[in-house]
Amino acid sequence: MLKEKIAKIEFIDLHAQRRALKHAIPGVLERVLEHGAFILGPEVQQLEQQLTEYTGAQETITCSDGTDALRLLLMAKNVGPGDAVFVPSFTFASSAEVIAQANATPVFIDVCPTTFNIDPQSLVQAIETLDKKLTPKGIIAVDLFGLPANYPVLHEIAQKHDLWVIADSAQSFGGAYQDKKVGNLAVMTSTSFFPSKPLACYGDGGAIFTNDKEVANTLRSLRNHGCGKHRYDHIHIGMNSRLDSMQAAILLEKLAIFPQERMRREAIACLYSQVLPSDVKTPSVSPDYTHAWGLYSVLCEAQTRDGLMQHLQECGVPSNIYYRKPLHLQPAYAHYPRASEKLAVTERISEQVLSLPMHPYLTDEQVAYVGECVKGYFK
Repeated sequence: MLKEKIAKIEFIDLHAQRRALKHAIPGVLERVLEHGAFILGPEVQQLEQQLTEYTGAQETITCSDGTDALRLLLMAKNVGPGDAVFVPSFTFASSAEVIAQANATPVFIDVCPTTFNIDPQSLVQAIETLDKKLTPKGIIAVDLFGLPANYPVLHEIAQKHDLWVIADSAQSFGGAYQDKKVGNLAVMTSTSFFPSKPLACYGDGGAIFTNDKEVANTLRSLRNHGCGKHRYDHIHIGMNSRLDSMQAAILLEKLAIFPQERMRREAIACLYSQVLPSDVKTPSVSPDYTHAWGLYSVLCEAQTRDGLMQHLQECGVPSNIYYRKPLHLQPAYAHYPRASEKLAVTERISEQVLSLPMHPYLTDEQVAYVGECVKGYFK
């Protein structure tokens, strides 16, 4: 298959989605301009209602971005100095950043070699060997690349040790475990609507899902300067983390086409597994799980990863590495405790992982071409 015959491949194609929505977006933005309620307007309320219906969660609270979603949850749980929160090292910095910013202590955990999600065995080891000066408070489980973490086991561990669980589902909106969707797999869930996410706006945005009414009421206050029933009645020390009506209007239109986009991502992932050679290890998903395919990440030998990436670039195929250096080895986080001196799986995966193009507007021909390019490197 000649490169010249294949349309340009984007890692994430926001322009293709914009073209699909070109007749809808201008009208909804015009309506916001007409009514003028730019912050927490009717579109925000409508979006929260539709997200609640989609996920099956009892409450949805939108906010400025996915990092604030995590930050607000820690504020609602009164996390502070002397507290320990367990988090995987193989993740984006925001998962641990919010813990450190609360003056609490992130404790880094290893991940499972097949799912890339938090390893329950490593988690238990960290809990049982935690410095007695620290008080264990909770677990932030990250649904890496779009695959939900093992919440049934995590909840058992949390219950045994009197911990809460937050699902960091920034990459996994649309995923599920059995008949429950992401947003309803833990009592508290955060997600992100950053432009590259499965459900995304044209800027920053985030949301929190919870089945705890008291937490939901606290979160609504915290995101709006700690306000009570009245604008100048402050019952908490809060922050400004409100989703604007423009982004909510865009998200409503994208949510309408989201189910078909998610199904297309699933089809692309299946096609990748057929066309990629055995030289790379493709993702494996248990039948009980629905992967959101926020990213499509494979593993290859460490000595071939960067060469494969360069080869793909020469073929016109973009790829990325998530994440090249684990958090526990980063200068900002290296002094924090970890489950063990060496998080072996995390450190190995960071040298092997490579993410290929993934978005619902890839054609079968483009996916097949990516497969040919990968095969070509290993010939």
